[in-house]
Amino acid sequence: MNIRGAIFDLDGVIVDTAKYHYLAWRRLAEELGFDFTEADNERLKGVSRMRSLNILLEAGGFGPDAFSEARKEEMAARKNGWYVEYISRMTPREILPGVLSFLEQVRADGVRTALGSASKNTGIILDRLKIGALFDAVVDGTMVQRTKPDPEVFLTCALMLGGGILPAECVVFEDAEAGIEAARAGGMHCVGIGSPEILRGADRVVPGFAGISWKEIKKSD
Repeated sequence: MNIRGAIFDLDGVIVDTAKYHYLAWRRLAEELGFDFTEADNERLKGVSRMRSLNILLEAGGFGPDAFSEARKEEMAARKNGWYVEYISRMTPREILPGVLSFLEQVRADGVRTALGSASKNTGIILDRLKIGALFDAVVDGTMVQRTKPDPEVFLTCALMLGGGILPAECVVFEDAEAGIEAARAGGMHCVGIGSPEILRGADRVVPGFAGISWKEIKKSD
């Protein structure tokens, strides 16, 4: 298999920002008078901010018309403000184990790398982690109209990688079901990061990058 492009999700793949999202969403839920559990938070992985808000409100027993759109926008903005406050204190030590070595192996093999994330705060996180130079292209939630499981973010990554790289020549690294579906819909190979029970649609699932080589992944594809 000729892999020319490797596309990485950010949250849960490069760094664990899920904990900061959870803290911010739980803070909002507490303001609204209900508990938002970590199990509830699993439903928010890989989906947009406003869709996440609707899921949270549903978990709190609020109907679709309980709040105006303007009120929802205000709540989402407040949650994001708390989240930005949390991630603004991140350091490179929070990069997940094995990630830097894996990225270096990919790039040393002549494969171009892209970051494809639904997060609109990708720039802040990359700046805090100091790893922006490891990606030839970065596509975030400010650059696409449709969120995962739509493949737009990954197809845009492939286009921005240049060199005529086709979707079928790309492999996506994802930790969320919606991201796996997006990679599949885009005609790409996919490696799940996490649990095989959850990421059944991936070509292969690994627990993380620690102890996994690019050569091994490419051979298995």
